[in-house]
Amino acid sequence: MYISELKLWNFRKFGGDDFDLTKPHLAVPFKKGMNVLIGENDSGKTAVIDAIKYVLKTNAYESIRIQQDDFYNDEEHLRIELLIDDITDSEAKNFIEITIPRDYGGLASMKLVLDVARKDGHIQAYEVKGGNDADGHSLTPLMKDNLRITYLKPLRDAENELTAKKNSRLSQILQSHELLKQPQNGDKHELIKIIEDANAEIEAWFDDDTGGDASHQKLIKGVIDKFLKLFISNDAESQFLLAEPTMKNILERLAISVVDSKNLGLGTLNRLFMATELLHLKKKGDNLKLCLIEELEAHIHPQAQMKVISALQQEKGVQFILTTHSPNITSKVKLGKDNVFNSILMCNSNNVFPMGPGYTKLDKKDYKYLDTFLDVTKSNLFFAKGVILVEGWAEEILIPIIASKMGIDLTLHEISVVNVGSTAYLHFARIFMRKAVPEMNVKCAIITDLDVRPDTPDKAQVEKEKRDSIEEKLEKPLPANIALCLAKEWTLEWCLFKSPVLSELFKDSVAEVHSKTTEFKKDTITHRYKDSFETKLSEKLKNRRLDKTAIALILSEKIEKATLNFNQQDEYIKYLLDAIKFVVS
Repeated sequence: MYISELKLWNFRKFGGDDFDLTKPHLAVPFKKGMNVLIGENDSGKTAVIDAIKYVLKTNAYESIRIQQDDFYNDEEHLRIELLIDDITDSEAKNFIEITIPRDYGGLASMKLVLDVARKDGHIQAYEVKGGNDADGHSLTPLMKDNLRITYLKPLRDAENELTAKKNSRLSQILQSHELLKQPQNGDKHELIKIIEDANAEIEAWFDDDTGGDASHQKLIKGVIDKFLKLFISNDAESQFLLAEPTMKNILERLAISVVDSKNLGLGTLNRLFMATELLHLKKKGDNLKLCLIEELEAHIHPQAQMKVISALQQEKGVQFILTTHSPNITSKVKLGKDNVFNSILMCNSNNVFPMGPGYTKLDKKDYKYLDTFLDVTKSNLFFAKGVILVEGWAEEILIPIIASKMGIDLTLHEISVVNVGSTAYLHFARIFMRKAVPEMNVKCAIITDLDVRPDTPDKAQVEKEKRDSIEEKLEKPLPANIALCLAKEWTLEWCLFKSPVLSELFKDSVAEVHSKTTEFKKDTITHRYKDSFETKLSEKLKNRRLDKTAIALILSEKIEKATLNFNQQDEYIKYLLDAIKFVVS
């Protein structure tokens, strides 16, 4: 069984004036396996996690109760619904009263509801109920126990949690394990026998009076007992113990570490804590195997983040719902391997947008492509307020500096320039194209070359056909949050060469990089570039022998130092300016 859907009404930032049970203020679908919630701060990721915790509670048995701040604005009524699907017959036996049989012999499901009201500022009594009828049924202790989940909070104090002490987190985790429960036949647990034997040996060592005045008894226990009799009474006597022989006391004196490791850093301690906490997921029985993890990346370096997320994805029969701000983690989430679609869910504009099939206009080949090429750098697009997709390094280098000269700081606007390395922008653009409303509030501009050479026969007709083909591949008309910014002619470099604003700076940059090319040298008399510059540039572009990246680096430096007027009419770089304006609008 697994959580297939969460619905919220008037919970935290997800709410409104209307309260219609057929229209939740937020509905979040989940998949089996890995579900990753991403988005900027205050986008609702923690609200989703907390809503699940309120309904199911955790294996830590911590106090989790609805607070005043959980109500949307001044509303007096909130509601959380969880749908749990694919309940096997074996699992259903623990939830007979509240499961809903599926038609045609399919697996059962159940709905859990937390409906909370407040009056005059006071939160009214509430409880989680299950079932499909209006009133629902109260959950039995056994049901509650089988629904408890594993939860790893953000900014985990791993060292404190794993240290031996009263009510340590380690002792709580171990106490719930079936191997550490008292045997039902009344026999003592093996650990208790071990501690009793150890206590007896320790006590015997301290009571050893062989050796007279130099004995253990005389030098340690005898000294303590002398003062103890004076402080308390003549009957008082000390006793040395490793631990009181009860399971709770034994476990509270246990610590855990990594073999042959000393002075563990925060990252290693954090991974050790997560590994220990995940012991709950291996608990035998027909219980819900769900793990919530907030900010998996806390205290873990990038390579370790990817190692951990890869390991978690290999866990079978466990559902993970985690939040992250890390492109490293996002880049390792497999979106469509072997037709098993993990789920990336983007929290944006008071909504949650699943990236899976049925929600975006990505098709199966897109998912396969993204699994291969969606690396750490490109994964930045999931965390941006706007995205500019470009085909190569030159555009990636030049776009930010051109924006800066326009008075636009792309970093300040949280805009990512993502270099897809080819004309494969369709695979990435469809991430932001939804099959149904609402559209995502993330602007995506696609900058692409026209790729029609100047010497092409019937050039105007071929250019029109090429434009139509590109538009058709995307979609026509495009969604409001997507813009296609197509070069006026051939390539970026050709447009820069033709540009009234940037032409001279571009030619200077080309001449500097290809300094041995005669056609790129200025006339010694006129100090102007010869007509042969255009012919040679066309030749090098056609034969792919122009060092575009090096030219872009030098050009970016020249643009930064120059005084330029991007307001003047320039049809050749307009597509670049339009893309920048679109994503920040």
